[in-house]
Amino acid sequence: MASQQKFVYSFTEGNKDLKDLLGGKGANLAEMTNLGLPVPPGFTITTEACKVFLETGSEPTSLHEEISAHLDALEQEMGKKLGQADNPLLVSVRSGAKFSMPGMMDTVLNIGLSDASVNGLVAQSGNERFAWDSYRRLVQMFGKTVLGVDGELFEEALDEAKHAKGTTSDLDLGAEDLKQLVDVFKGIVERETGRAFPQDPREQMDLAIHAVFHSWNGDRARLYRRQERIPNNLGTAVNVCSMVFGNLGEDSGTGVAFTRDPSTGAQGVYGDYLSNAQGEDVVAGIRNTLPLSELEKLDKKSYDELMTIMQTLENHYRDLCDIEFTIERGKLWMLQTRVGKRTAAAAFRIAVQLVDQGLIDLDEALMRVTGGQLSQLMFPRFAPNAESKQIARGLAASPGAAIGKIVFDSYTAVKWSRSGEKVILVRRETNPDDLDGMIAAEGILTSRGGKTSHAAVVARGMGKTCVCGAEELEVDTKRRRMTTSDGLVLEEGDVVSIDGATGKVYLGEVPVLPSAVVEYFEGTLHAGADVQGGLVQAVHRLMSHADGRRRLAVRANADNAEDGGRARRYGAQGIGLCRTEHMFLGEERRKEVEHLILADNDKDREQALSTLLPLQKGDFLELFQAMDGLPVTVRLLDPPLHEFLPDITELSVRVALAEARKDPNENDLRLLQAVHKLHEQNPMLGLRGVRLGLVIPGLFGMQVRAIAEAAAERKLAGGDPRPEVMIPLVGTVQELELVRDECERVLAEVARSTGVRLDIKLGTMIELPRAAVTAGQIAEAAEFFSFGTNDLTQTVWGFSRDDVEASFFTAYLEKGIFGVSPFETIDRDGVGSLVKHAVEAGRATRPDLKLGVCGEHGGDPESVHFFHEVGLDYVSCSPFRIPVARLEAGRAAIETAGSDSR
Repeated sequence: MASQQKFVYSFTEGNKDLKDLLGGKGANLAEMTNLGLPVPPGFTITTEACKVFLETGSEPTSLHEEISAHLDALEQEMGKKLGQADNPLLVSVRSGAKFSMPGMMDTVLNIGLSDASVNGLVAQSGNERFAWDSYRRLVQMFGKTVLGVDGELFEEALDEAKHAKGTTSDLDLGAEDLKQLVDVFKGIVERETGRAFPQDPREQMDLAIHAVFHSWNGDRARLYRRQERIPNNLGTAVNVCSMVFGNLGEDSGTGVAFTRDPSTGAQGVYGDYLSNAQGEDVVAGIRNTLPLSELEKLDKKSYDELMTIMQTLENHYRDLCDIEFTIERGKLWMLQTRVGKRTAAAAFRIAVQLVDQGLIDLDEALMRVTGGQLSQLMFPRFAPNAESKQIARGLAASPGAAIGKIVFDSYTAVKWSRSGEKVILVRRETNPDDLDGMIAAEGILTSRGGKTSHAAVVARGMGKTCVCGAEELEVDTKRRRMTTSDGLVLEEGDVVSIDGATGKVYLGEVPVLPSAVVEYFEGTLHAGADVQGGLVQAVHRLMSHADGRRRLAVRANADNAEDGGRARRYGAQGIGLCRTEHMFLGEERRKEVEHLILADNDKDREQALSTLLPLQKGDFLELFQAMDGLPVTVRLLDPPLHEFLPDITELSVRVALAEARKDPNENDLRLLQAVHKLHEQNPMLGLRGVRLGLVIPGLFGMQVRAIAEAAAERKLAGGDPRPEVMIPLVGTVQELELVRDECERVLAEVARSTGVRLDIKLGTMIELPRAAVTAGQIAEAAEFFSFGTNDLTQTVWGFSRDDVEASFFTAYLEKGIFGVSPFETIDRDGVGSLVKHAVEAGRATRPDLKLGVCGEHGGDPESVHFFHEVGLDYVSCSPFRIPVARLEAGRAAIETAGSDSR
């Protein structure tokens, strides 16, 4: 008989490798328990229990019994019973998913307090104020989190109590004040929910556990997962932990610590501490905290023990650790540890530091950073000597240079940003309900909270600029204004600039400069320049290692010598897509293309082509010189011809006005006829690509001749040009064979006339589903494939990118139909399966077939891993994304080697 599934684990049973089952928090609590660290006893309800609950609407049948058994064991260990009147055991109920989601799901502290047990807590602690403060916290958290009461109602009642006492601090409320506040809070619960606050401690715990399960599918959790690309099917574990109290007096407190600075990566003592407080007070930013170093003066014994534990954890996890702790009357307790979120700069610095300390190797260091983080490092920074008025300074919580109009709530931030405005979200402190606005904003500014507040932690995770705890600012969200310490009033819509690297806040827009990392890639970082505390050296070391490890080559999408040169400086190994249509956009060339389109006989057509030939040849000469020694894949003309003609409405008006003046323009009339003739209902699925080459005699031949003559001239001048010709939008091998015959004829003519041997590969783009499906046939006529994933995505999904992103993509993302736009990251199941099939079929026909990708996906970190997996030879992307693709190609190679070794 199969054994019954186990849904509950004691902290003594798990370890850090069970995150899938126990969630990150539960797995790490178990790991710290195994290490002999001071962890309050407790147990974890697994993610599997959550999945059953969410799928069926009720908990697994054995769960209640399992919880009871673990609760009995916990009560025996603690010598107390949950919520008993004379000596109550109190517990916290906290979420804990596999991936850290700070503040996105629910937590309830002080479970077990009731009208009966609060007096037992008074007797147990000898501190009446503490007991009633803990009770009011429970009613407030339980009411908001479990029963769905509007949290503002509790905040307003708390503010009224402080106002009546003539204070602004919770700590000034005495036991009698808190007793009255508990009654007020319970009245709010009953009025808003129609039921009294539950007095049965087990009912409190069970309802809190269910609330944590439900919070997995809460709006803010789903939004956060979408933002961070965390799967929706993981579920959350629930941790039930015996309470330890930081609000027992001045010899107690709570804090959050980091083993290194999560903003910069610098080694040292970093964190926040609050005396006489519970953990939520620190992360909520409700009270401004003390720096962790102050704890040494307040309680040296606990401080020294904490420092030892922090070093133990960093060495054990071999990474920056984020730690939550509580001191109860001089006794240190560890409540959580996890590998800490960090800024992009800190990620690169810490990875290299850990290599130098011998804790990890360079492969592991490279896996600790991402292409997304590298992108963040390439954003501009404020000019250091710009004339600007500083209006405040807070804590540098998450670096970057953010400029925007100030807004005071999440709704406005989202609304304005959707209208194209850049905004800075200003709050006294953020909470999880602000996530929409934090995502929409360029940066976040708060007047309260420290480096471990909700705003700071979430901003760092998202790579958003953030300044916290700017105490000089008085933020009035109701009147939608903020006031500086010298009386300057800023209204909603006023522009500020915030510097997340220094914590400085400026009035108006501050000029920006390129980042030092961009200057490093450009080769313009001058000697002695500020290299951001070793950041550039760290980037250099990890990029060099990525280049040494990667199998995928990285090319650039570039259409001229200037872009090609930049791409080469950024590390491109050639050009994977040169779009020749961009060479026809100048006024002079547009006229010649018009002549070509209007030509109604061979002579006029040949005349137009002969005029375009030397212009095209000049383009290619410059490009081949800039990319000497590297491959350059030239795509022949792809877009519909109407794109080179005047707008139909504008031209119609011009012709009508001329006719009204009885002064018709013959050329405009011919142009209008051509525009009407070429007009298509869906031009992107009409006369374009290979179809143009087959319908307009000599067009592709002229372009190939220009490529060949430019290559021959470069060779004769001692250069090493390596052009490749790519025929776009092929759907059948017969199209490719016809164009290939023409290309080979032209190449042979140029070779004979110049005396130069030309080795120019001929290939095609795979951007239509039919091309992917028949890739085995097409490979008979192609020496290389380049996947045009932009068009392939459009044709597979059956929608136009230009239209759908504005019309329904937002709704599809919100409803979870897309986890991410298929134009941003390749759709592995649909588009990706066609790519995989085409790779396999193409190579079955032609084993030496060269394979690349030149759509926007070529620079997307996640997509690069897919292209490595399916066996492409290279990816091609815009010059700015080349470093990202290089880094991710290295990571993909390490990842594959790791999975192969397993």
